[in-house]
Amino acid sequence: MKITHLSFLVLFLTLSSCYTFSKPEKPENLISEEKMVNVLVDMAIMSASKGVNKKKLEDSGIVPAEYIYKRNNIDSITFAESNAYYAFDIQTYNGIYKRVKDSLFVIREKYRVVDKKEKEERAEKKSKGKVNNREKHSQEDLDKLKNNSELQDGKAGKIEPEIKD
Repeated sequence: MKITHLSFLVLFLTLSSCYTFSKPEKPENLISEEKMVNVLVDMAIMSASKGVNKKKLEDSGIVPAEYIYKRNNIDSITFAESNAYYAFDIQTYNGIYKRVKDSLFVIREKYRVVDKKEKEERAEKKSKGKVNNREKHSQEDLDKLKNNSELQDGKAGKIEPEIKD
């Protein structure tokens, strides 16, 4: 039994070692590295958006892959051939993915700044709303006290409202 396993292993290793990988031919319509970075950034963003709210994408009629191809003026075959071509050269592919990662980091930081500004503006509006609300309630309280004092004017004299800071 061990001999048959060993013979299959030797046969497999012999056949697999004889196989050589050849570099894919350069496609006629090769996507430039910069455009490939843009496509991969779009794919990463679209993948994240699908993870966050897939229903919203479906309701708006967006098909992620079609949207990305249309946005970058490419087709799926062009992308697949270019991806295979770049993937064969690990250094080039790592460089592309490093630029994708850097681009995503810049985009994330940009949106963090925007989000922070929006939160500050909401907090500022909320605090202004509370101040305006306090002023409104204070004025209403004064008006009520005045009305009460006018009603009681004949009985117990005029009541002056206290104004609190």
